[in-house]
Amino acid sequence: MAYKSLLTLASSAEGVAAAVDAAARVALASDAHLDALALGVDRSQIGYSYVGSGAVILQIAMERAEEEARLNGKALKDALAAQGPDLRFSLDSAVAQLGALTDLVSSRARYADLVVLPKPYGKGSGPEAEAVIEAAMFEGQAPVLVVPERGFAAGAAPRRVVLAWNQSREALVAARRALPFLKAAEQVVITIVDPPAHGPERSDPGGMLCQLLVRHGVKAEVAVLARTLPRISDVLARQCQDLDADLLVMGAYGHSRFREAILGGATRNMLESAQVPLFLAH
Repeated sequence: MAYKSLLTLASSAEGVAAAVDAAARVALASDAHLDALALGVDRSQIGYSYVGSGAVILQIAMERAEEEARLNGKALKDALAAQGPDLRFSLDSAVAQLGALTDLVSSRARYADLVVLPKPYGKGSGPEAEAVIEAAMFEGQAPVLVVPERGFAAGAAPRRVVLAWNQSREALVAARRALPFLKAAEQVVITIVDPPAHGPERSDPGGMLCQLLVRHGVKAEVAVLARTLPRISDVLARQCQDLDADLLVMGAYGHSRFREAILGGATRNMLESAQVPLFLAH
């Protein structure tokens, strides 16, 4: 198994270079094709405009979205040109209203083995950045590699990987989808934070998953950690720092997206603060 069809999308110019560089490294190492899509988003709320002004507002909003798509397309084009002549890629652009963004993104993501995106929070990022990630994972059913400002690992594949494990469906899906990265890594640490004393894996936390991965040739081991910090995401972040990890793999949105948006959760916390590339699947 290898990633043969990759997709990256730009809803703003921020983070495009790091995301394209990461996607290109993976594509070149896997002899894969990279599709790049520049997005322009119409964020107008026409339902709240004065009577008779709707057409004018729509026209202005569409012109802004088209200009945004051009700027994002230029950022993508420059980043792709910096990757050298061996990269096979295509570049396209599209404009959509914020409410229709999910359909547009999912229609592209469902035909990709891996979607590579910049970190959704930070300077220049709007609400559409998180919407793109969620659309790719939920409706597009694609794993997502989120690349922070510092970029991807030095090589085409991460050397040390932290795999977050909590026995959930989402975590298992993430582990399976990340197999190409896991098999290429020098070390994969299955990390379990404060496992339940009466759970199904109480006698051997992470043992069955470790066995599964080892049979695939993954150099896996298990680490069971106490919850010494207030949030699970903080413990995982410290584990990545302690191991000098190049990638964190985790299942995404074990709770509902609405609950995470209001109350927070491990997925949202990691997306906000991740210092290493983050591999997510749902």
